[in-house]
Amino acid sequence: MKGEEILLLDQYCQERFIELVANQNSFGHMERWLKHPRYAHLAEIHGEFEVPWGVMQGPFSLSPVEPGSFELIRSLYDELLPHFTSPMVNVGCDETFDLGAGKSKQICQEKGVGQVYLDYLLKIYNELKTRGKIMQFWGDIIIQHPDLVKQLPEDVIALEWGYEADHPFDEHGELFAASGVPFYVCPGTSSWNSIAGRTDNCLANLSNATRNGLKHGAKGVLNTDWGDNGHWQVLPVSFLGLAMGAANSWNIHSSESIPVKEAISLFAFDDSTGTMGSVMFELGNLYRKAGYEPANASALFGLMQMPLSEIKSHPALNPHLLYQCVEEIQAIIESLKNEKMERKDAPLIREEIQLTANMLRHACWRGLHAADHPDAPSKQALEAHLQEILSLYRFIWLQRNRPGGLTDSIGRLEKLRKEYL
Repeated sequence: MKGEEILLLDQYCQERFIELVANQNSFGHMERWLKHPRYAHLAEIHGEFEVPWGVMQGPFSLSPVEPGSFELIRSLYDELLPHFTSPMVNVGCDETFDLGAGKSKQICQEKGVGQVYLDYLLKIYNELKTRGKIMQFWGDIIIQHPDLVKQLPEDVIALEWGYEADHPFDEHGELFAASGVPFYVCPGTSSWNSIAGRTDNCLANLSNATRNGLKHGAKGVLNTDWGDNGHWQVLPVSFLGLAMGAANSWNIHSSESIPVKEAISLFAFDDSTGTMGSVMFELGNLYRKAGYEPANASALFGLMQMPLSEIKSHPALNPHLLYQCVEEIQAIIESLKNEKMERKDAPLIREEIQLTANMLRHACWRGLHAADHPDAPSKQALEAHLQEILSLYRFIWLQRNRPGGLTDSIGRLEKLRKEYL
């Protein structure tokens, strides 16, 4: 984004009583910079490193022992921060799994990974302090080192995030509160890595975060909506989580008695019939009916990400349940004929829901094909169906989004097409 665009967006937000906060990764999640030769030497590691779910390939995090790492971050702040009126800055610093796996290995062995992390975090804090800014940072790393939490300054804001229904917001909130560290609870819409959302998980995650945030004196709720692995979910998939997150943070005691389907239909989709709320609620709960429930994702999304050979050998592959999912998708979509949306973008939303349904169907069909189900489509039929998806996908993406990201997102779908040829 250009600076002028951020200034306009900031003004737009102020007029609507919204505080637009700058967000700049400053430690982990820097792969989009570190993949370029100009910055490659700043990476902690360019090889493989372990993460909680397996193995990742660097580069990923900046190395704290490279002087140029902080110079890069300072230059990014120079460019970004003058365009925001808010004093708060989210500096990221989450998921630095590769810290100590490469250039900082020796110092991490000497001082401890947690202390090396905290030292770098405090360096960022001091930089922002001189600029008159308040630092927000994701709290997932520091919470793993409870003895270090109390060393945090009293004017930072820790962002306690977790996206599963059973995330320990109670335990972590108690620790931050006991250490005198201001914090937000940060649940999410459960839209990403799902295609259609994860309704039950979303509602439970929002409730868990808000109740325990209130219990331990959190400063607020930061409801998150991500786009991992291609951002395959369309915007309306997030409406349920965004709306219920707002309701919960306003009054958790009354919001849990809200009839979700009817409320979402009326207030998010401007549909007085209740149809759209029901459609999105039910599409978002298909993740519970596909045979297994992976963390932070849905099984149907996984079927669109895994090669057919991996699907075929997956221990939880259940063609009977997938066939039932196809039938349920059809039933849900048929009910759309009863909706009466009055939003200006209603025609686009209808196309977005059709795209979502087609992607869910395709996921089921891939599973059925891999399982050699007698009613499974052939590779030729799968390729033709995917071509239809790709055509609609490109059109819909550009209706709401900038072109940036489209190539990456489409490329993940094109991988499937190559399997069918």
